[in-house]
Amino acid sequence: MTSSKEFIWPIRVYYEDTDSGGVVYYANYLKFMERARTEWLRYLGFEQDLLAKQEGIIFAVRRAEIEFIAPARFNDALEVRVGIAELKRASMIFRHEIINPSSGTALCSGIAQIACIDATKLRPRPIPESILKELPDAV
Repeated sequence: MTSSKEFIWPIRVYYEDTDSGGVVYYANYLKFMERARTEWLRYLGFEQDLLAKQEGIIFAVRRAEIEFIAPARFNDALEVRVGIAELKRASMIFRHEIINPSSGTALCSGIAQIACIDATKLRPRPIPESILKELPDAV
């Protein structure tokens, strides 16, 4: 289920995502969040490799915060929910929530500030208008 304000991406927990106790390794939640943001951009019609080539931009994580609430385990089917909390000229703050939809349990939540960067100079650059015009309903 995807709305204009929130994008939901399903994730399956693989064995490789877990630690020796069979629980998702903490850093992998950040990977799950990254995948959801990438898939949301793709859903909106933007491929990150093409943005780098055609627009000369890349997106980079400037800051991330995460709160762990409950563990996910091997083979769990999860949902990563992502939305934009704040949109600025050259950055966006995304909010994330990872839930286990079968139990309704929230597993973790977090934010990530994503900066728009010039792919050559590696300096901040305004988010292209072509992207911004697809985001108004998202904020």
